[in-house]
Amino acid sequence: MQTRTLGTTGPQVSALGLGCMGMSPVYGDADRAESIATLHAALDAGMTLLDTGDFYGMGHNEMLIAEALRTAPAAQRERALLSVKFGGLRDPDGGWGGTDGRPVAVKNFVAYSLQRLGVDHIDVYRIARVDPDVPIEETVGAIAELVEKGHVRHIGLSEASAENIRRAAATAPIVDVQLEYAIITRDIERKILPTTRELGIGVTAYGVLSRGLISGHFTQDQQLAPNDFRSFSPRFQGENLQHNLNLVEALRKIAEQKGVSVAQIAFAWVLSRGEDIVPLVGARTRARLTEALGALDVTLDAADITAIEEAVPADSAAGTRYPAAQMAHLGTEH
Repeated sequence: MQTRTLGTTGPQVSALGLGCMGMSPVYGDADRAESIATLHAALDAGMTLLDTGDFYGMGHNEMLIAEALRTAPAAQRERALLSVKFGGLRDPDGGWGGTDGRPVAVKNFVAYSLQRLGVDHIDVYRIARVDPDVPIEETVGAIAELVEKGHVRHIGLSEASAENIRRAAATAPIVDVQLEYAIITRDIERKILPTTRELGIGVTAYGVLSRGLISGHFTQDQQLAPNDFRSFSPRFQGENLQHNLNLVEALRKIAEQKGVSVAQIAFAWVLSRGEDIVPLVGARTRARLTEALGALDVTLDAADITAIEEAVPADSAAGTRYPAAQMAHLGTEH
């Protein structure tokens, strides 16, 4: 497994991480046995970075990972690095209640995560969205206290603005910022990526396949379950969907010329953007995991990069990546 380092002060991790959110009911129901088998396959392949959130399935995702780690070989379990997002408030009906970044809440969230995960520390801990009512210095300062006590090893951020990244980095060492980054989602190139690179902070990129939209497997007539996030995501609606799938077909032509899949081209493009970027694979099955891992063997030259970016130009996607209400909570410039 190829490796990369999270920023200048973070740990060495596998060049591809495993994003585990989809193993909880976000894109419709997930198969528990297959999810655990996929986690085991990822660890067996040398993937070390496992990314989750305490609000994914209201603790379900963390407990699933704990089960997978308990039943994995000891050597693989010891190599696993856990990246956890916190702060998202949920209700029993699955609704969202905003973000809580108060120091007292940070310590409460981590206590529950440590218990659910069955570990004595979390490798990278980050608030999922910056709490607009709490200065980022207070939230990061609380995590820094957890680092001093050994409950957390490193501090990360998620969907933070360039300003908040700078303020956080002035408070404590930040190893990475988790951001949506894909050939179809390139907002971070304007302000965020220059800021992280100036400060020596890494990026863990999620949404590389735009929730399956540019996987090469999604179709115009695909039926989505009512509890599937994509059933109300703007990019998957009506004319937006058709426009975006046309972009995928342009990408498919390039993939076919190189003898690889659309998903592999999408991951290879993000991998090519810099050693400071670690893409997250949101696979829920072993088959999709195997496909994504194949991207590590794809080499893109300058002509390939040009062709890919001409096929899917920046800002060419139709529809925002979240509904308007959720877009309002993003700190990143968009």
